[in-house]
Amino acid sequence: MPHHPALIATADAPAKLHLFSADDWDDDKQTSDLPDALKALAKANGFKASSGQFVVRANADGAIVDVLGGLGAGTDGLAVAALSSKLPEADYEIARDGGYSMAHIAAGWNDGAYRFDRYLSDKATPPRLVVGEGNEGEAMMREATAIDRLRDLVNTPAEDMGPPEIQGTISDLAERHGATLETLIGDALLEQNYPMVHAVGRAGPEAPRLMELSWGDEKHKQLAIVGKGVAFDTGGLNLKPGGSMRLMKKDMGGAAHAIALAELVMSANLPVHLKLYIPAVENAIAGDAFRPGDVLSSRKGLSVEIDNTDAEGRLILGDALTRASEEDPDLLIDFATLTGAARVALGPDLAPFYTDDESLAAEIASGAATSGDPAWRMPLWAPYKSMLKSPIADLVNSASGGMAGSITAAIFLKQFVDAKSWVHLDVWAWREGKYGRPAGGAACGLRAVWEMVRSRYS
Repeated sequence: MPHHPALIATADAPAKLHLFSADDWDDDKQTSDLPDALKALAKANGFKASSGQFVVRANADGAIVDVLGGLGAGTDGLAVAALSSKLPEADYEIARDGGYSMAHIAAGWNDGAYRFDRYLSDKATPPRLVVGEGNEGEAMMREATAIDRLRDLVNTPAEDMGPPEIQGTISDLAERHGATLETLIGDALLEQNYPMVHAVGRAGPEAPRLMELSWGDEKHKQLAIVGKGVAFDTGGLNLKPGGSMRLMKKDMGGAAHAIALAELVMSANLPVHLKLYIPAVENAIAGDAFRPGDVLSSRKGLSVEIDNTDAEGRLILGDALTRASEEDPDLLIDFATLTGAARVALGPDLAPFYTDDESLAAEIASGAATSGDPAWRMPLWAPYKSMLKSPIADLVNSASGGMAGSITAAIFLKQFVDAKSWVHLDVWAWREGKYGRPAGGAACGLRAVWEMVRSRYS
């Protein structure tokens, strides 16, 4: 059985957790089975089952016996996070699910219980939720473990999570699951024809690199996953202002999502031939930094004029997507913290995705509904390709004018894709603190995509 700090298979005498939406709490039939003492406490504390509201009943020895937990409207897939972020360390068992599946409850519980304590002297002691033994409980723990790793990767400062450390993470993953890993570093990228990865990362304090992980039976359908691994993004010579640069340790969030999805695939032993591609660079400033106006060659053979060195993620992805396409995958997925325009369009909670595959789009939408992890399809509007025209090269890396920034970035990536089916997710990989959930690295669209992948290949 996998181990997780906030999820356990069984427990002796756990506290009973009774979850209610606001509508169900107002229904006397729904509350009829509650202990009278708990009802009295609820009345005394003005409990209305609003999101994150809770009431605790303890015995004479001070041990928690029952907890009433509010889910509000009952529409937030991670609503339980508002409880696990506040409840004291103890073991808890679901007595009433409030209309949520156990998988939703476990995901929300882990979301709120997570703390990034690597640099803190006081280590986290989260409350523990009983998820049961067997395959379902193990699946919940595997998902929680992968998401915790994603968040740790994003939250770790660039000084401790540069290209070599990203490589180390993937190397450890490969060793745990019996996968193979090939890595190209520095000038080897030029020798093996990854010129855009090299150009973006050559000014960094650590050499740029491309990791290619392989796992599974080659007779199975190939699943290819690509993640943007910009360990830190200054913006390059188009330097970001300080406020915009503050969180750029998270610009490897696409790589973190890709690594987490690969971990889920391997730990579940899905019958696929998995390929994971992570280009890892630091977009830094030095005498050999690439410049606005430069024209870069690419693995695809397309030339790219640099309009803005702060549009670097799509460049390294272009080479990686080309490489992934050469293997003729059944499905190609990429994750990237690519544009601020995606946040302007859909805000912090919705993960935008782009695909021309109608069936795949429907599968992701179904995965989002099943998992409670919102994802929203955006258009690959072909006429906008004209915004990427260059007078001296095949493409320009950044459309002028500032309009449709997330769409034009996705269209740029599409020029480097030659696969049966492809989807691009423009994720934020971050969350401001709200509803009791900690600020910091966050999974965006990962559970929706994992549900799609698991359904497709199980």
